[in-house]
Amino acid sequence: MRNWRAKSAAIAAVSALALVTACSSDNEDDNGNGNGGSGGDGGTSEESSLSGTISGAGASSQEAAQAAWQAGFNELHPDVTVNYDPSGSGAGREQFTAGGTVFGGTDAYLSEEEGELAAAQEICGEVIEIPVYVSPVAVIFNVEGVDSLNMSPQTIAGIFNQEITNWNDEAIAADNPDAELPDLAITPVNRSDDSGTTENFAEYLSVTAPDAWPHEVSDVWPVSGGEAAQGTSGVVQAVSGGQGTIGYADASQAGDLGTVAVGVGEEFVPYSPEAAAAVLEVSERVEGRGEYDFAYDLARDTTEGGAYPIVLVSYAMACATYDDENTAELVREYLGYMISAEGQEAAAGAAGSAPLSDALRTEFQAAVDAISAG
Repeated sequence: MRNWRAKSAAIAAVSALALVTACSSDNEDDNGNGNGGSGGDGGTSEESSLSGTISGAGASSQEAAQAAWQAGFNELHPDVTVNYDPSGSGAGREQFTAGGTVFGGTDAYLSEEEGELAAAQEICGEVIEIPVYVSPVAVIFNVEGVDSLNMSPQTIAGIFNQEITNWNDEAIAADNPDAELPDLAITPVNRSDDSGTTENFAEYLSVTAPDAWPHEVSDVWPVSGGEAAQGTSGVVQAVSGGQGTIGYADASQAGDLGTVAVGVGEEFVPYSPEAAAAVLEVSERVEGRGEYDFAYDLARDTTEGGAYPIVLVSYAMACATYDDENTAELVREYLGYMISAEGQEAAAGAAGSAPLSDALRTEFQAAVDAISAG
């Protein structure tokens, strides 16, 4: 991998600062799955010959899934340490494209327009991006006595653009005739950090309600005046701690908060892993990004019955070629475990994500198998 040796000091620094480290009691670091890219099809800790440390950073939406992957991977390879710092997608892309981590997580694929893809190619040569975590983004709210609401894309956009400011607004009431909506101010809560979750949510609003959401799609929240919070957990905490609050967060962390069923075609669809997976199945791969770059343009405006379009597809980023053979093997085996049937079920159990289909896992495995030293 080009320029990798020059980045070794940065990698060491990231390893030291990583929030999730091996042998921790909760988010246990993970240990490689040494099946030659087989993605967890076999092997036990007694059989493992892998050892060493790799560090990644990025999407906080992956935090629960990463903990599950690390725990399962650790059982297979106790002499491998995998660190993952859930610092946010923007930070993860920045560190990966600078060569500071050997893999990363991001809720938005590397941008060509902003030079991220070119920077990664300068470090990696061939870049690997594969969806490893598919989950609905829930619109969460805290209104006493109200557990769920129907909302059209235009209503959601109007609320977060601060044009709809009270919970008894006629736009909300029209789709919820049986709900007792209070005369209570709406307090929108958004991410304060650069966030792939923000970018996914903003893209949904831009595609489905462009008149009500006239903002450029970005991982930076474009509307001032609401309440801002750091990370997924920060948004959930802010919504939970207020009254009349509304926000957006990975559905795995929605907890007991009220949630929105969103308008899709002629129906309102609540979030679920199955409804999220349905969107990926009808979406198209972005063209011209390399053989092993599985970035998708998501079908946000689908009218497919039962599909939930506010979906987060979170990617693993890696290089196809590393200078060090051991690093290449550890990254290959860890990514292989992430997309394996075992790894996907572990993430689903821990985070409520949608397991990848067998067909998609087979496609992505070809990219994982390509990781090597050179």
